[in-house]
Amino acid sequence: MTPFERLHPSLQYHIVNTLGWPGLRPSQAEAIEPVVTGKNALLLAPTAGGKTEAASFPILSRMLTENWRGVSVLYVCPIRALLNNLEPRLAQYAGLVGRRAALWHGDVGQGQKRKVLRELPDLLLITPESIEGMLVSRRVEHEALFAGLQAVVVDELHAFAGDDRGWHLLAIIARLERLVGRPLQRVGLSATVGNPEELAEWLTVGRPVVVAGRSTVSTDADVTLDHVGSLDNAALLLSRLHRGEKRLVFCDSRGKVEQLAAGLQAGGVRTFVSHSSLGADARRQAEEAFARERDCVIVATSTLELGLDVGDLDRVVQIDAPSTVSSFLQRMGRTGRRPGSRRNCLFLTTSEKAFLHAAGLVRLWSEGYVEPVKPPATPLHLHAQQIMAMILQDGGLPESEVQPRLAGAFGAVDEGDTRAILGHMLVTGVLASDGGVLGIGPTGEKLFGRRNFLELLAAFTAPSMVTVMHGRQELGQVDPVSLTARADQPSVLLLAGRHWQVASIDWRRRIAWAEPAAGAGKSRWLGSSRALHFDLCRAIQRCLAEGQVPCTLSKRGTTRLATLVEEFSFLDGRAQAILAEEGSIHWWTFAGGRANAALALAIANDQCRVRRSDDFGLDLDGHPPSLDAADLTNALENADGVDLGHEISGLKFSACLPLILARDVVLRRRFDLDGAMQVVVSKISF
Repeated sequence: MTPFERLHPSLQYHIVNTLGWPGLRPSQAEAIEPVVTGKNALLLAPTAGGKTEAASFPILSRMLTENWRGVSVLYVCPIRALLNNLEPRLAQYAGLVGRRAALWHGDVGQGQKRKVLRELPDLLLITPESIEGMLVSRRVEHEALFAGLQAVVVDELHAFAGDDRGWHLLAIIARLERLVGRPLQRVGLSATVGNPEELAEWLTVGRPVVVAGRSTVSTDADVTLDHVGSLDNAALLLSRLHRGEKRLVFCDSRGKVEQLAAGLQAGGVRTFVSHSSLGADARRQAEEAFARERDCVIVATSTLELGLDVGDLDRVVQIDAPSTVSSFLQRMGRTGRRPGSRRNCLFLTTSEKAFLHAAGLVRLWSEGYVEPVKPPATPLHLHAQQIMAMILQDGGLPESEVQPRLAGAFGAVDEGDTRAILGHMLVTGVLASDGGVLGIGPTGEKLFGRRNFLELLAAFTAPSMVTVMHGRQELGQVDPVSLTARADQPSVLLLAGRHWQVASIDWRRRIAWAEPAAGAGKSRWLGSSRALHFDLCRAIQRCLAEGQVPCTLSKRGTTRLATLVEEFSFLDGRAQAILAEEGSIHWWTFAGGRANAALALAIANDQCRVRRSDDFGLDLDGHPPSLDAADLTNALENADGVDLGHEISGLKFSACLPLILARDVVLRRRFDLDGAMQVVVSKISF
């Protein structure tokens, strides 16, 4: 029996006769056996590799064969835009076999949500935050709603696992399993990652799991690296390049997206914009228009990296560089879908560091490397959040159940940490106990109780934003600093690729009304730069030491590389070096920002002061002492003098943790001990 023949006959018929498919892709065929037999699975495929069908076809087959009824499948995505994009396709597939799919997230209207509760779909597309909202809502009979639940499909699993939303998702799935009284089949969909087996075991919290699909990296693509020096120069170049083609341009900040889009429009280019701070309607309209047209550009952040269908693309352009090879592969994978076309990516860098960053990514890609996905260490703040959420869900939580329920969600959980968290939450009044049953205390009500505990259910800190309206249309959201105006001039914003003059602001409701403006504006969003990781920085070092980048270089790119190779000629093929310059010492480690921060912590003493550290090295007053692994470990364990106040305050629910545990969470995330260890054990050149 072929994999296709394992599918339900009705589904086989419609795949061939209604959809007109001649067959399944290899990754789709490989996914059928584990999924139709109820196994947990991680399905791997590159961008546009058919991951959605790889999961949905065998899941629908199980649904028909086993006669599942009610909400039997949750299809979970990290962003609402992806859910919106997938819903028509999944609704079509479900409808072919007499089943229904529906959508539920924060942008879905109350009328549509009431319809979902009245007429239960078979497959519900949803975010983890919306699932938790259902579990604690008094208006949703969650036991009845989820009574028939059998499986959870997690799309873009690598995007979840790389931050705390992944831990939150695992906790939600564990609570669903407890609610329905049975294990749920877990099916993860992921782009290529460096550690698929580890990612699969993380998804299932150690239960048996099958990894299906290809995890190798294809280097068959046209990649070019150019150095343009500024965003204005990038806009000028793009306005002249590839006229008549459909181009997707990625920037890694919303401000750069808006600035570049404005420059392209000024150059007469039909330009659309997509980023997370645009209004849902404005973003959807832009994406739909871009999908329909040919000679145009859409400028986007990573929102268009994750699986959204915007039609066939001719070109992908990257301003500066994404943070990982995985992101680069997903972005480049948007191209080369038409017969006879090749995947392609043009890097346009605006700074020296961005040029090196792009060169290092290309080097890693050429070597077949993709980063392993590592969930953030020690999510103790989410343990506290889940304790409170479980109390809201059940109306109380016996103290004796806290430890086993946390362990079911997060895997190994230290009992001492759990006792310390509970003790702190009780002493501070975040929780209260009545005969061993926990409830929300007065401090917990004050901190998280507003608007039906919305602050508790929004598990992650987001900056306070102001919504910008044009009449009844929501344009998007900006940081309040964007609305600061001089006394003699109104505020002019740049949003959705257009300039807007602020007419009035309601600070209490955090709404600004704006009208189209002729003058140039600017919008701001506060964000934090991410440190480059160890392997990327070592790839940059290899490019500099060897004077080569394994892709096509423009004339400007060739000149820039030659200049940088000359500046770093002291490396002479070595991984690291220590140079004395103008009374100070610079230790070139090429170890990444987090590893260098750990080294800075370990070497600081009376004879050696660390003036600064960055991704590539450390500036020192005095010669660094010799270090070993024990020195690094001791430095982290005795880091009482390190000021972590800002990071702790940015850790939502840190108020629910004893200070020593909050510091431990931040320390384990701030420093790359493994990378620092590699520096310590390697030979240093003086």
